[in-house]
Amino acid sequence: MNKFKLTSFLISGLLMVNCEDLMVKPSSADLNVRDFESAWHRVNDVYPYLDFKGIDWDSVYTVYRPLAEASRGDEIYLVLRDMLHTLKDGHVYYKTEGGGEVYPFYPERHFRDRHGYNPFVVRSYFDKELRISESKSLEYEILPDNIGYVFLSDFHENYMINEFPVALEYLRNTDGLIMDIRQKRGGDYGNVEAVVTRFMTGSLAKPDFYLLGEKLDLSPFEPQGSFTYTNPVVVLINGSTFSAGELTTEILKQLPQVTAVGDTTGGGSAGGNSEPPNARTEFLLPSGKTINVGTVDLRRYDGLPWEWLGVTPDIRVEQTEADIALGIDRQLEYAIELLK
Repeated sequence: MNKFKLTSFLISGLLMVNCEDLMVKPSSADLNVRDFESAWHRVNDVYPYLDFKGIDWDSVYTVYRPLAEASRGDEIYLVLRDMLHTLKDGHVYYKTEGGGEVYPFYPERHFRDRHGYNPFVVRSYFDKELRISESKSLEYEILPDNIGYVFLSDFHENYMINEFPVALEYLRNTDGLIMDIRQKRGGDYGNVEAVVTRFMTGSLAKPDFYLLGEKLDLSPFEPQGSFTYTNPVVVLINGSTFSAGELTTEILKQLPQVTAVGDTTGGGSAGGNSEPPNARTEFLLPSGKTINVGTVDLRRYDGLPWEWLGVTPDIRVEQTEADIALGIDRQLEYAIELLK
């Protein structure tokens, strides 16, 4: 079984850089050109969505090769940033010399919804403190009317594998369950599977995955855990739901007891795989700099990638920053009323 990595999408604000801010080192034009060539060819060789997005990657080469030739020292970062931005992919990043990840692109739906959710507003709907898992990746409790609530914030490490069963056990006797996957980052495929299989009563085919352009033969999902939660479930999503959160939502939407509520997700489906080595997303350039480019094409059940398109809710409920400023979470309120 291939273990997929849905690369983290860390929203940390746009990096504002200009030439005066850069530490210009002694001339390294040749190494900069080699870095550019290596990065361009890496995208050309493995990136799954050039045709889907209608990107003329040869034209990108024509534009940015002269800029790489003219760059001095760390100015190559600007060239890499602008070249990678043309992919318009929220998973793509490069690393600075200090190791920081710089994302040249953020989905528009993220900017629309990033302030349309607030954990403190969510907590105001409870008459008790929410329980928090050891890794702080889950918050959960029972709302009035015996409605369970769990917020999933991180699919990295083995957080969901180890901690989601504990939360679900606590919530197993509720009449309905709200799974909040708004403001979601990326994570590991194994954590996604650990969540979605707890709601299945039988086999479910996996959506199509393509590794370096070849479709993988994957066995179906099977129910896991000591029990299956079969009562109604609402999954809350918005434009900041991304990557592993989107895959989780798309799978759960196939189950009869699940309804997705909120707004269309951010749209990031380029993943990576641990094997073979050339399927890993992080790629080392000649200078030692690193870029991250997806090699796995993940699809929705309708056959399309959710890259750019996102995963759509079953019921669209708009929510704005103004709502949150008033202490109102319309999406959560709709989910509560739906489950009553």
